[in-house]
Amino acid sequence: MAKNKQAIGYVRVSTQKQVDEGVSIEAQVNKIKAWASLNDYEVIEIFIDEGISGKNTVNRPQLNQALSMLKNGMAFVFYSLSRVSRNVVDTIGIGETIHKKGADMVSLSEKIDTTDSSGRMFFNIMAVLNQFERDQISDRTKLAINHKRSNLKVFSHTPYGFDRNDDDLIPNPIEQDNIQTMKKYRELGYGTRKIATLLNKSDIKSKHGGKWYSKTVEQVLNREKLLEEVVKNDQ
Repeated sequence: MAKNKQAIGYVRVSTQKQVDEGVSIEAQVNKIKAWASLNDYEVIEIFIDEGISGKNTVNRPQLNQALSMLKNGMAFVFYSLSRVSRNVVDTIGIGETIHKKGADMVSLSEKIDTTDSSGRMFFNIMAVLNQFERDQISDRTKLAINHKRSNLKVFSHTPYGFDRNDDDLIPNPIEQDNIQTMKKYRELGYGTRKIATLLNKSDIKSKHGGKWYSKTVEQVLNREKLLEEVVKNDQ
């Protein structure tokens, strides 16, 4: 005889590190199935988003499909709130969607149960804490990038004005002079479009030997401004 109560599972893994730390796809699936068996639920389907960030729900096709399948009396089961979303607005929005469908939300890690008012309050608190954690990670990432910039370490790609030497950035004298020329033009009140035109007329090449455009001039000047601010703050 089929069980009366039905559940839909959701699993997300974004990095190999999460696999190594024990929240792999298989581990999450097994925990969802174990909960369903213990609580007499039939898992009708488990949706999996693999290699996708929890920052927002826009590009999470499996999550959106799982939510669309929910019906009154069903349970939406997942390993932890961070697997569903790390954005407080999205997380609360998901909770509202599930509530309007008459379904329950079950987080195996946080022991969230939205069938009563205290459970819904706890859910909202956890949503805020998850966003706080994501914001902290973002802040730490920015600090690390700024530290590399201020110490002339390589970040993402080699910026105009520098050459790469392993993990270090070495000033390129010619490109540094060209940057100073851009700054002087800017001080004279020239816009980035006019500066690009003047650079091209002077046969000054961009990083890869191409023409200058308003956008690339703007990027160089903005980066220089950021570098100056970082160095100033470190003094």
